[in-house]
Amino acid sequence: MMKINKIREMSSPELEKELGELKTELFKLKFSLATNGLDNPMKIKEVKRDIAKINTVLTERKLVDTKK
Repeated sequence: MMKINKIREMSSPELEKELGELKTELFKLKFSLATNGLDNPMKIKEVKRDIAKINTVLTERKLVDTKK
């Protein structure tokens, strides 16, 4: 699970890259869950939360950029 402070320190391109990786990981986790089960189903929840945190920070940055 990523900390919000660490996310805020990352640049926007880094966040976009991380977001893509997390979405891929989420897809794989959901696929594993559907086919043969997961050892830790809570991992899906953690990945979804990380995606939401990154989206929040990116949205905040876009709002700040449009106000300037």
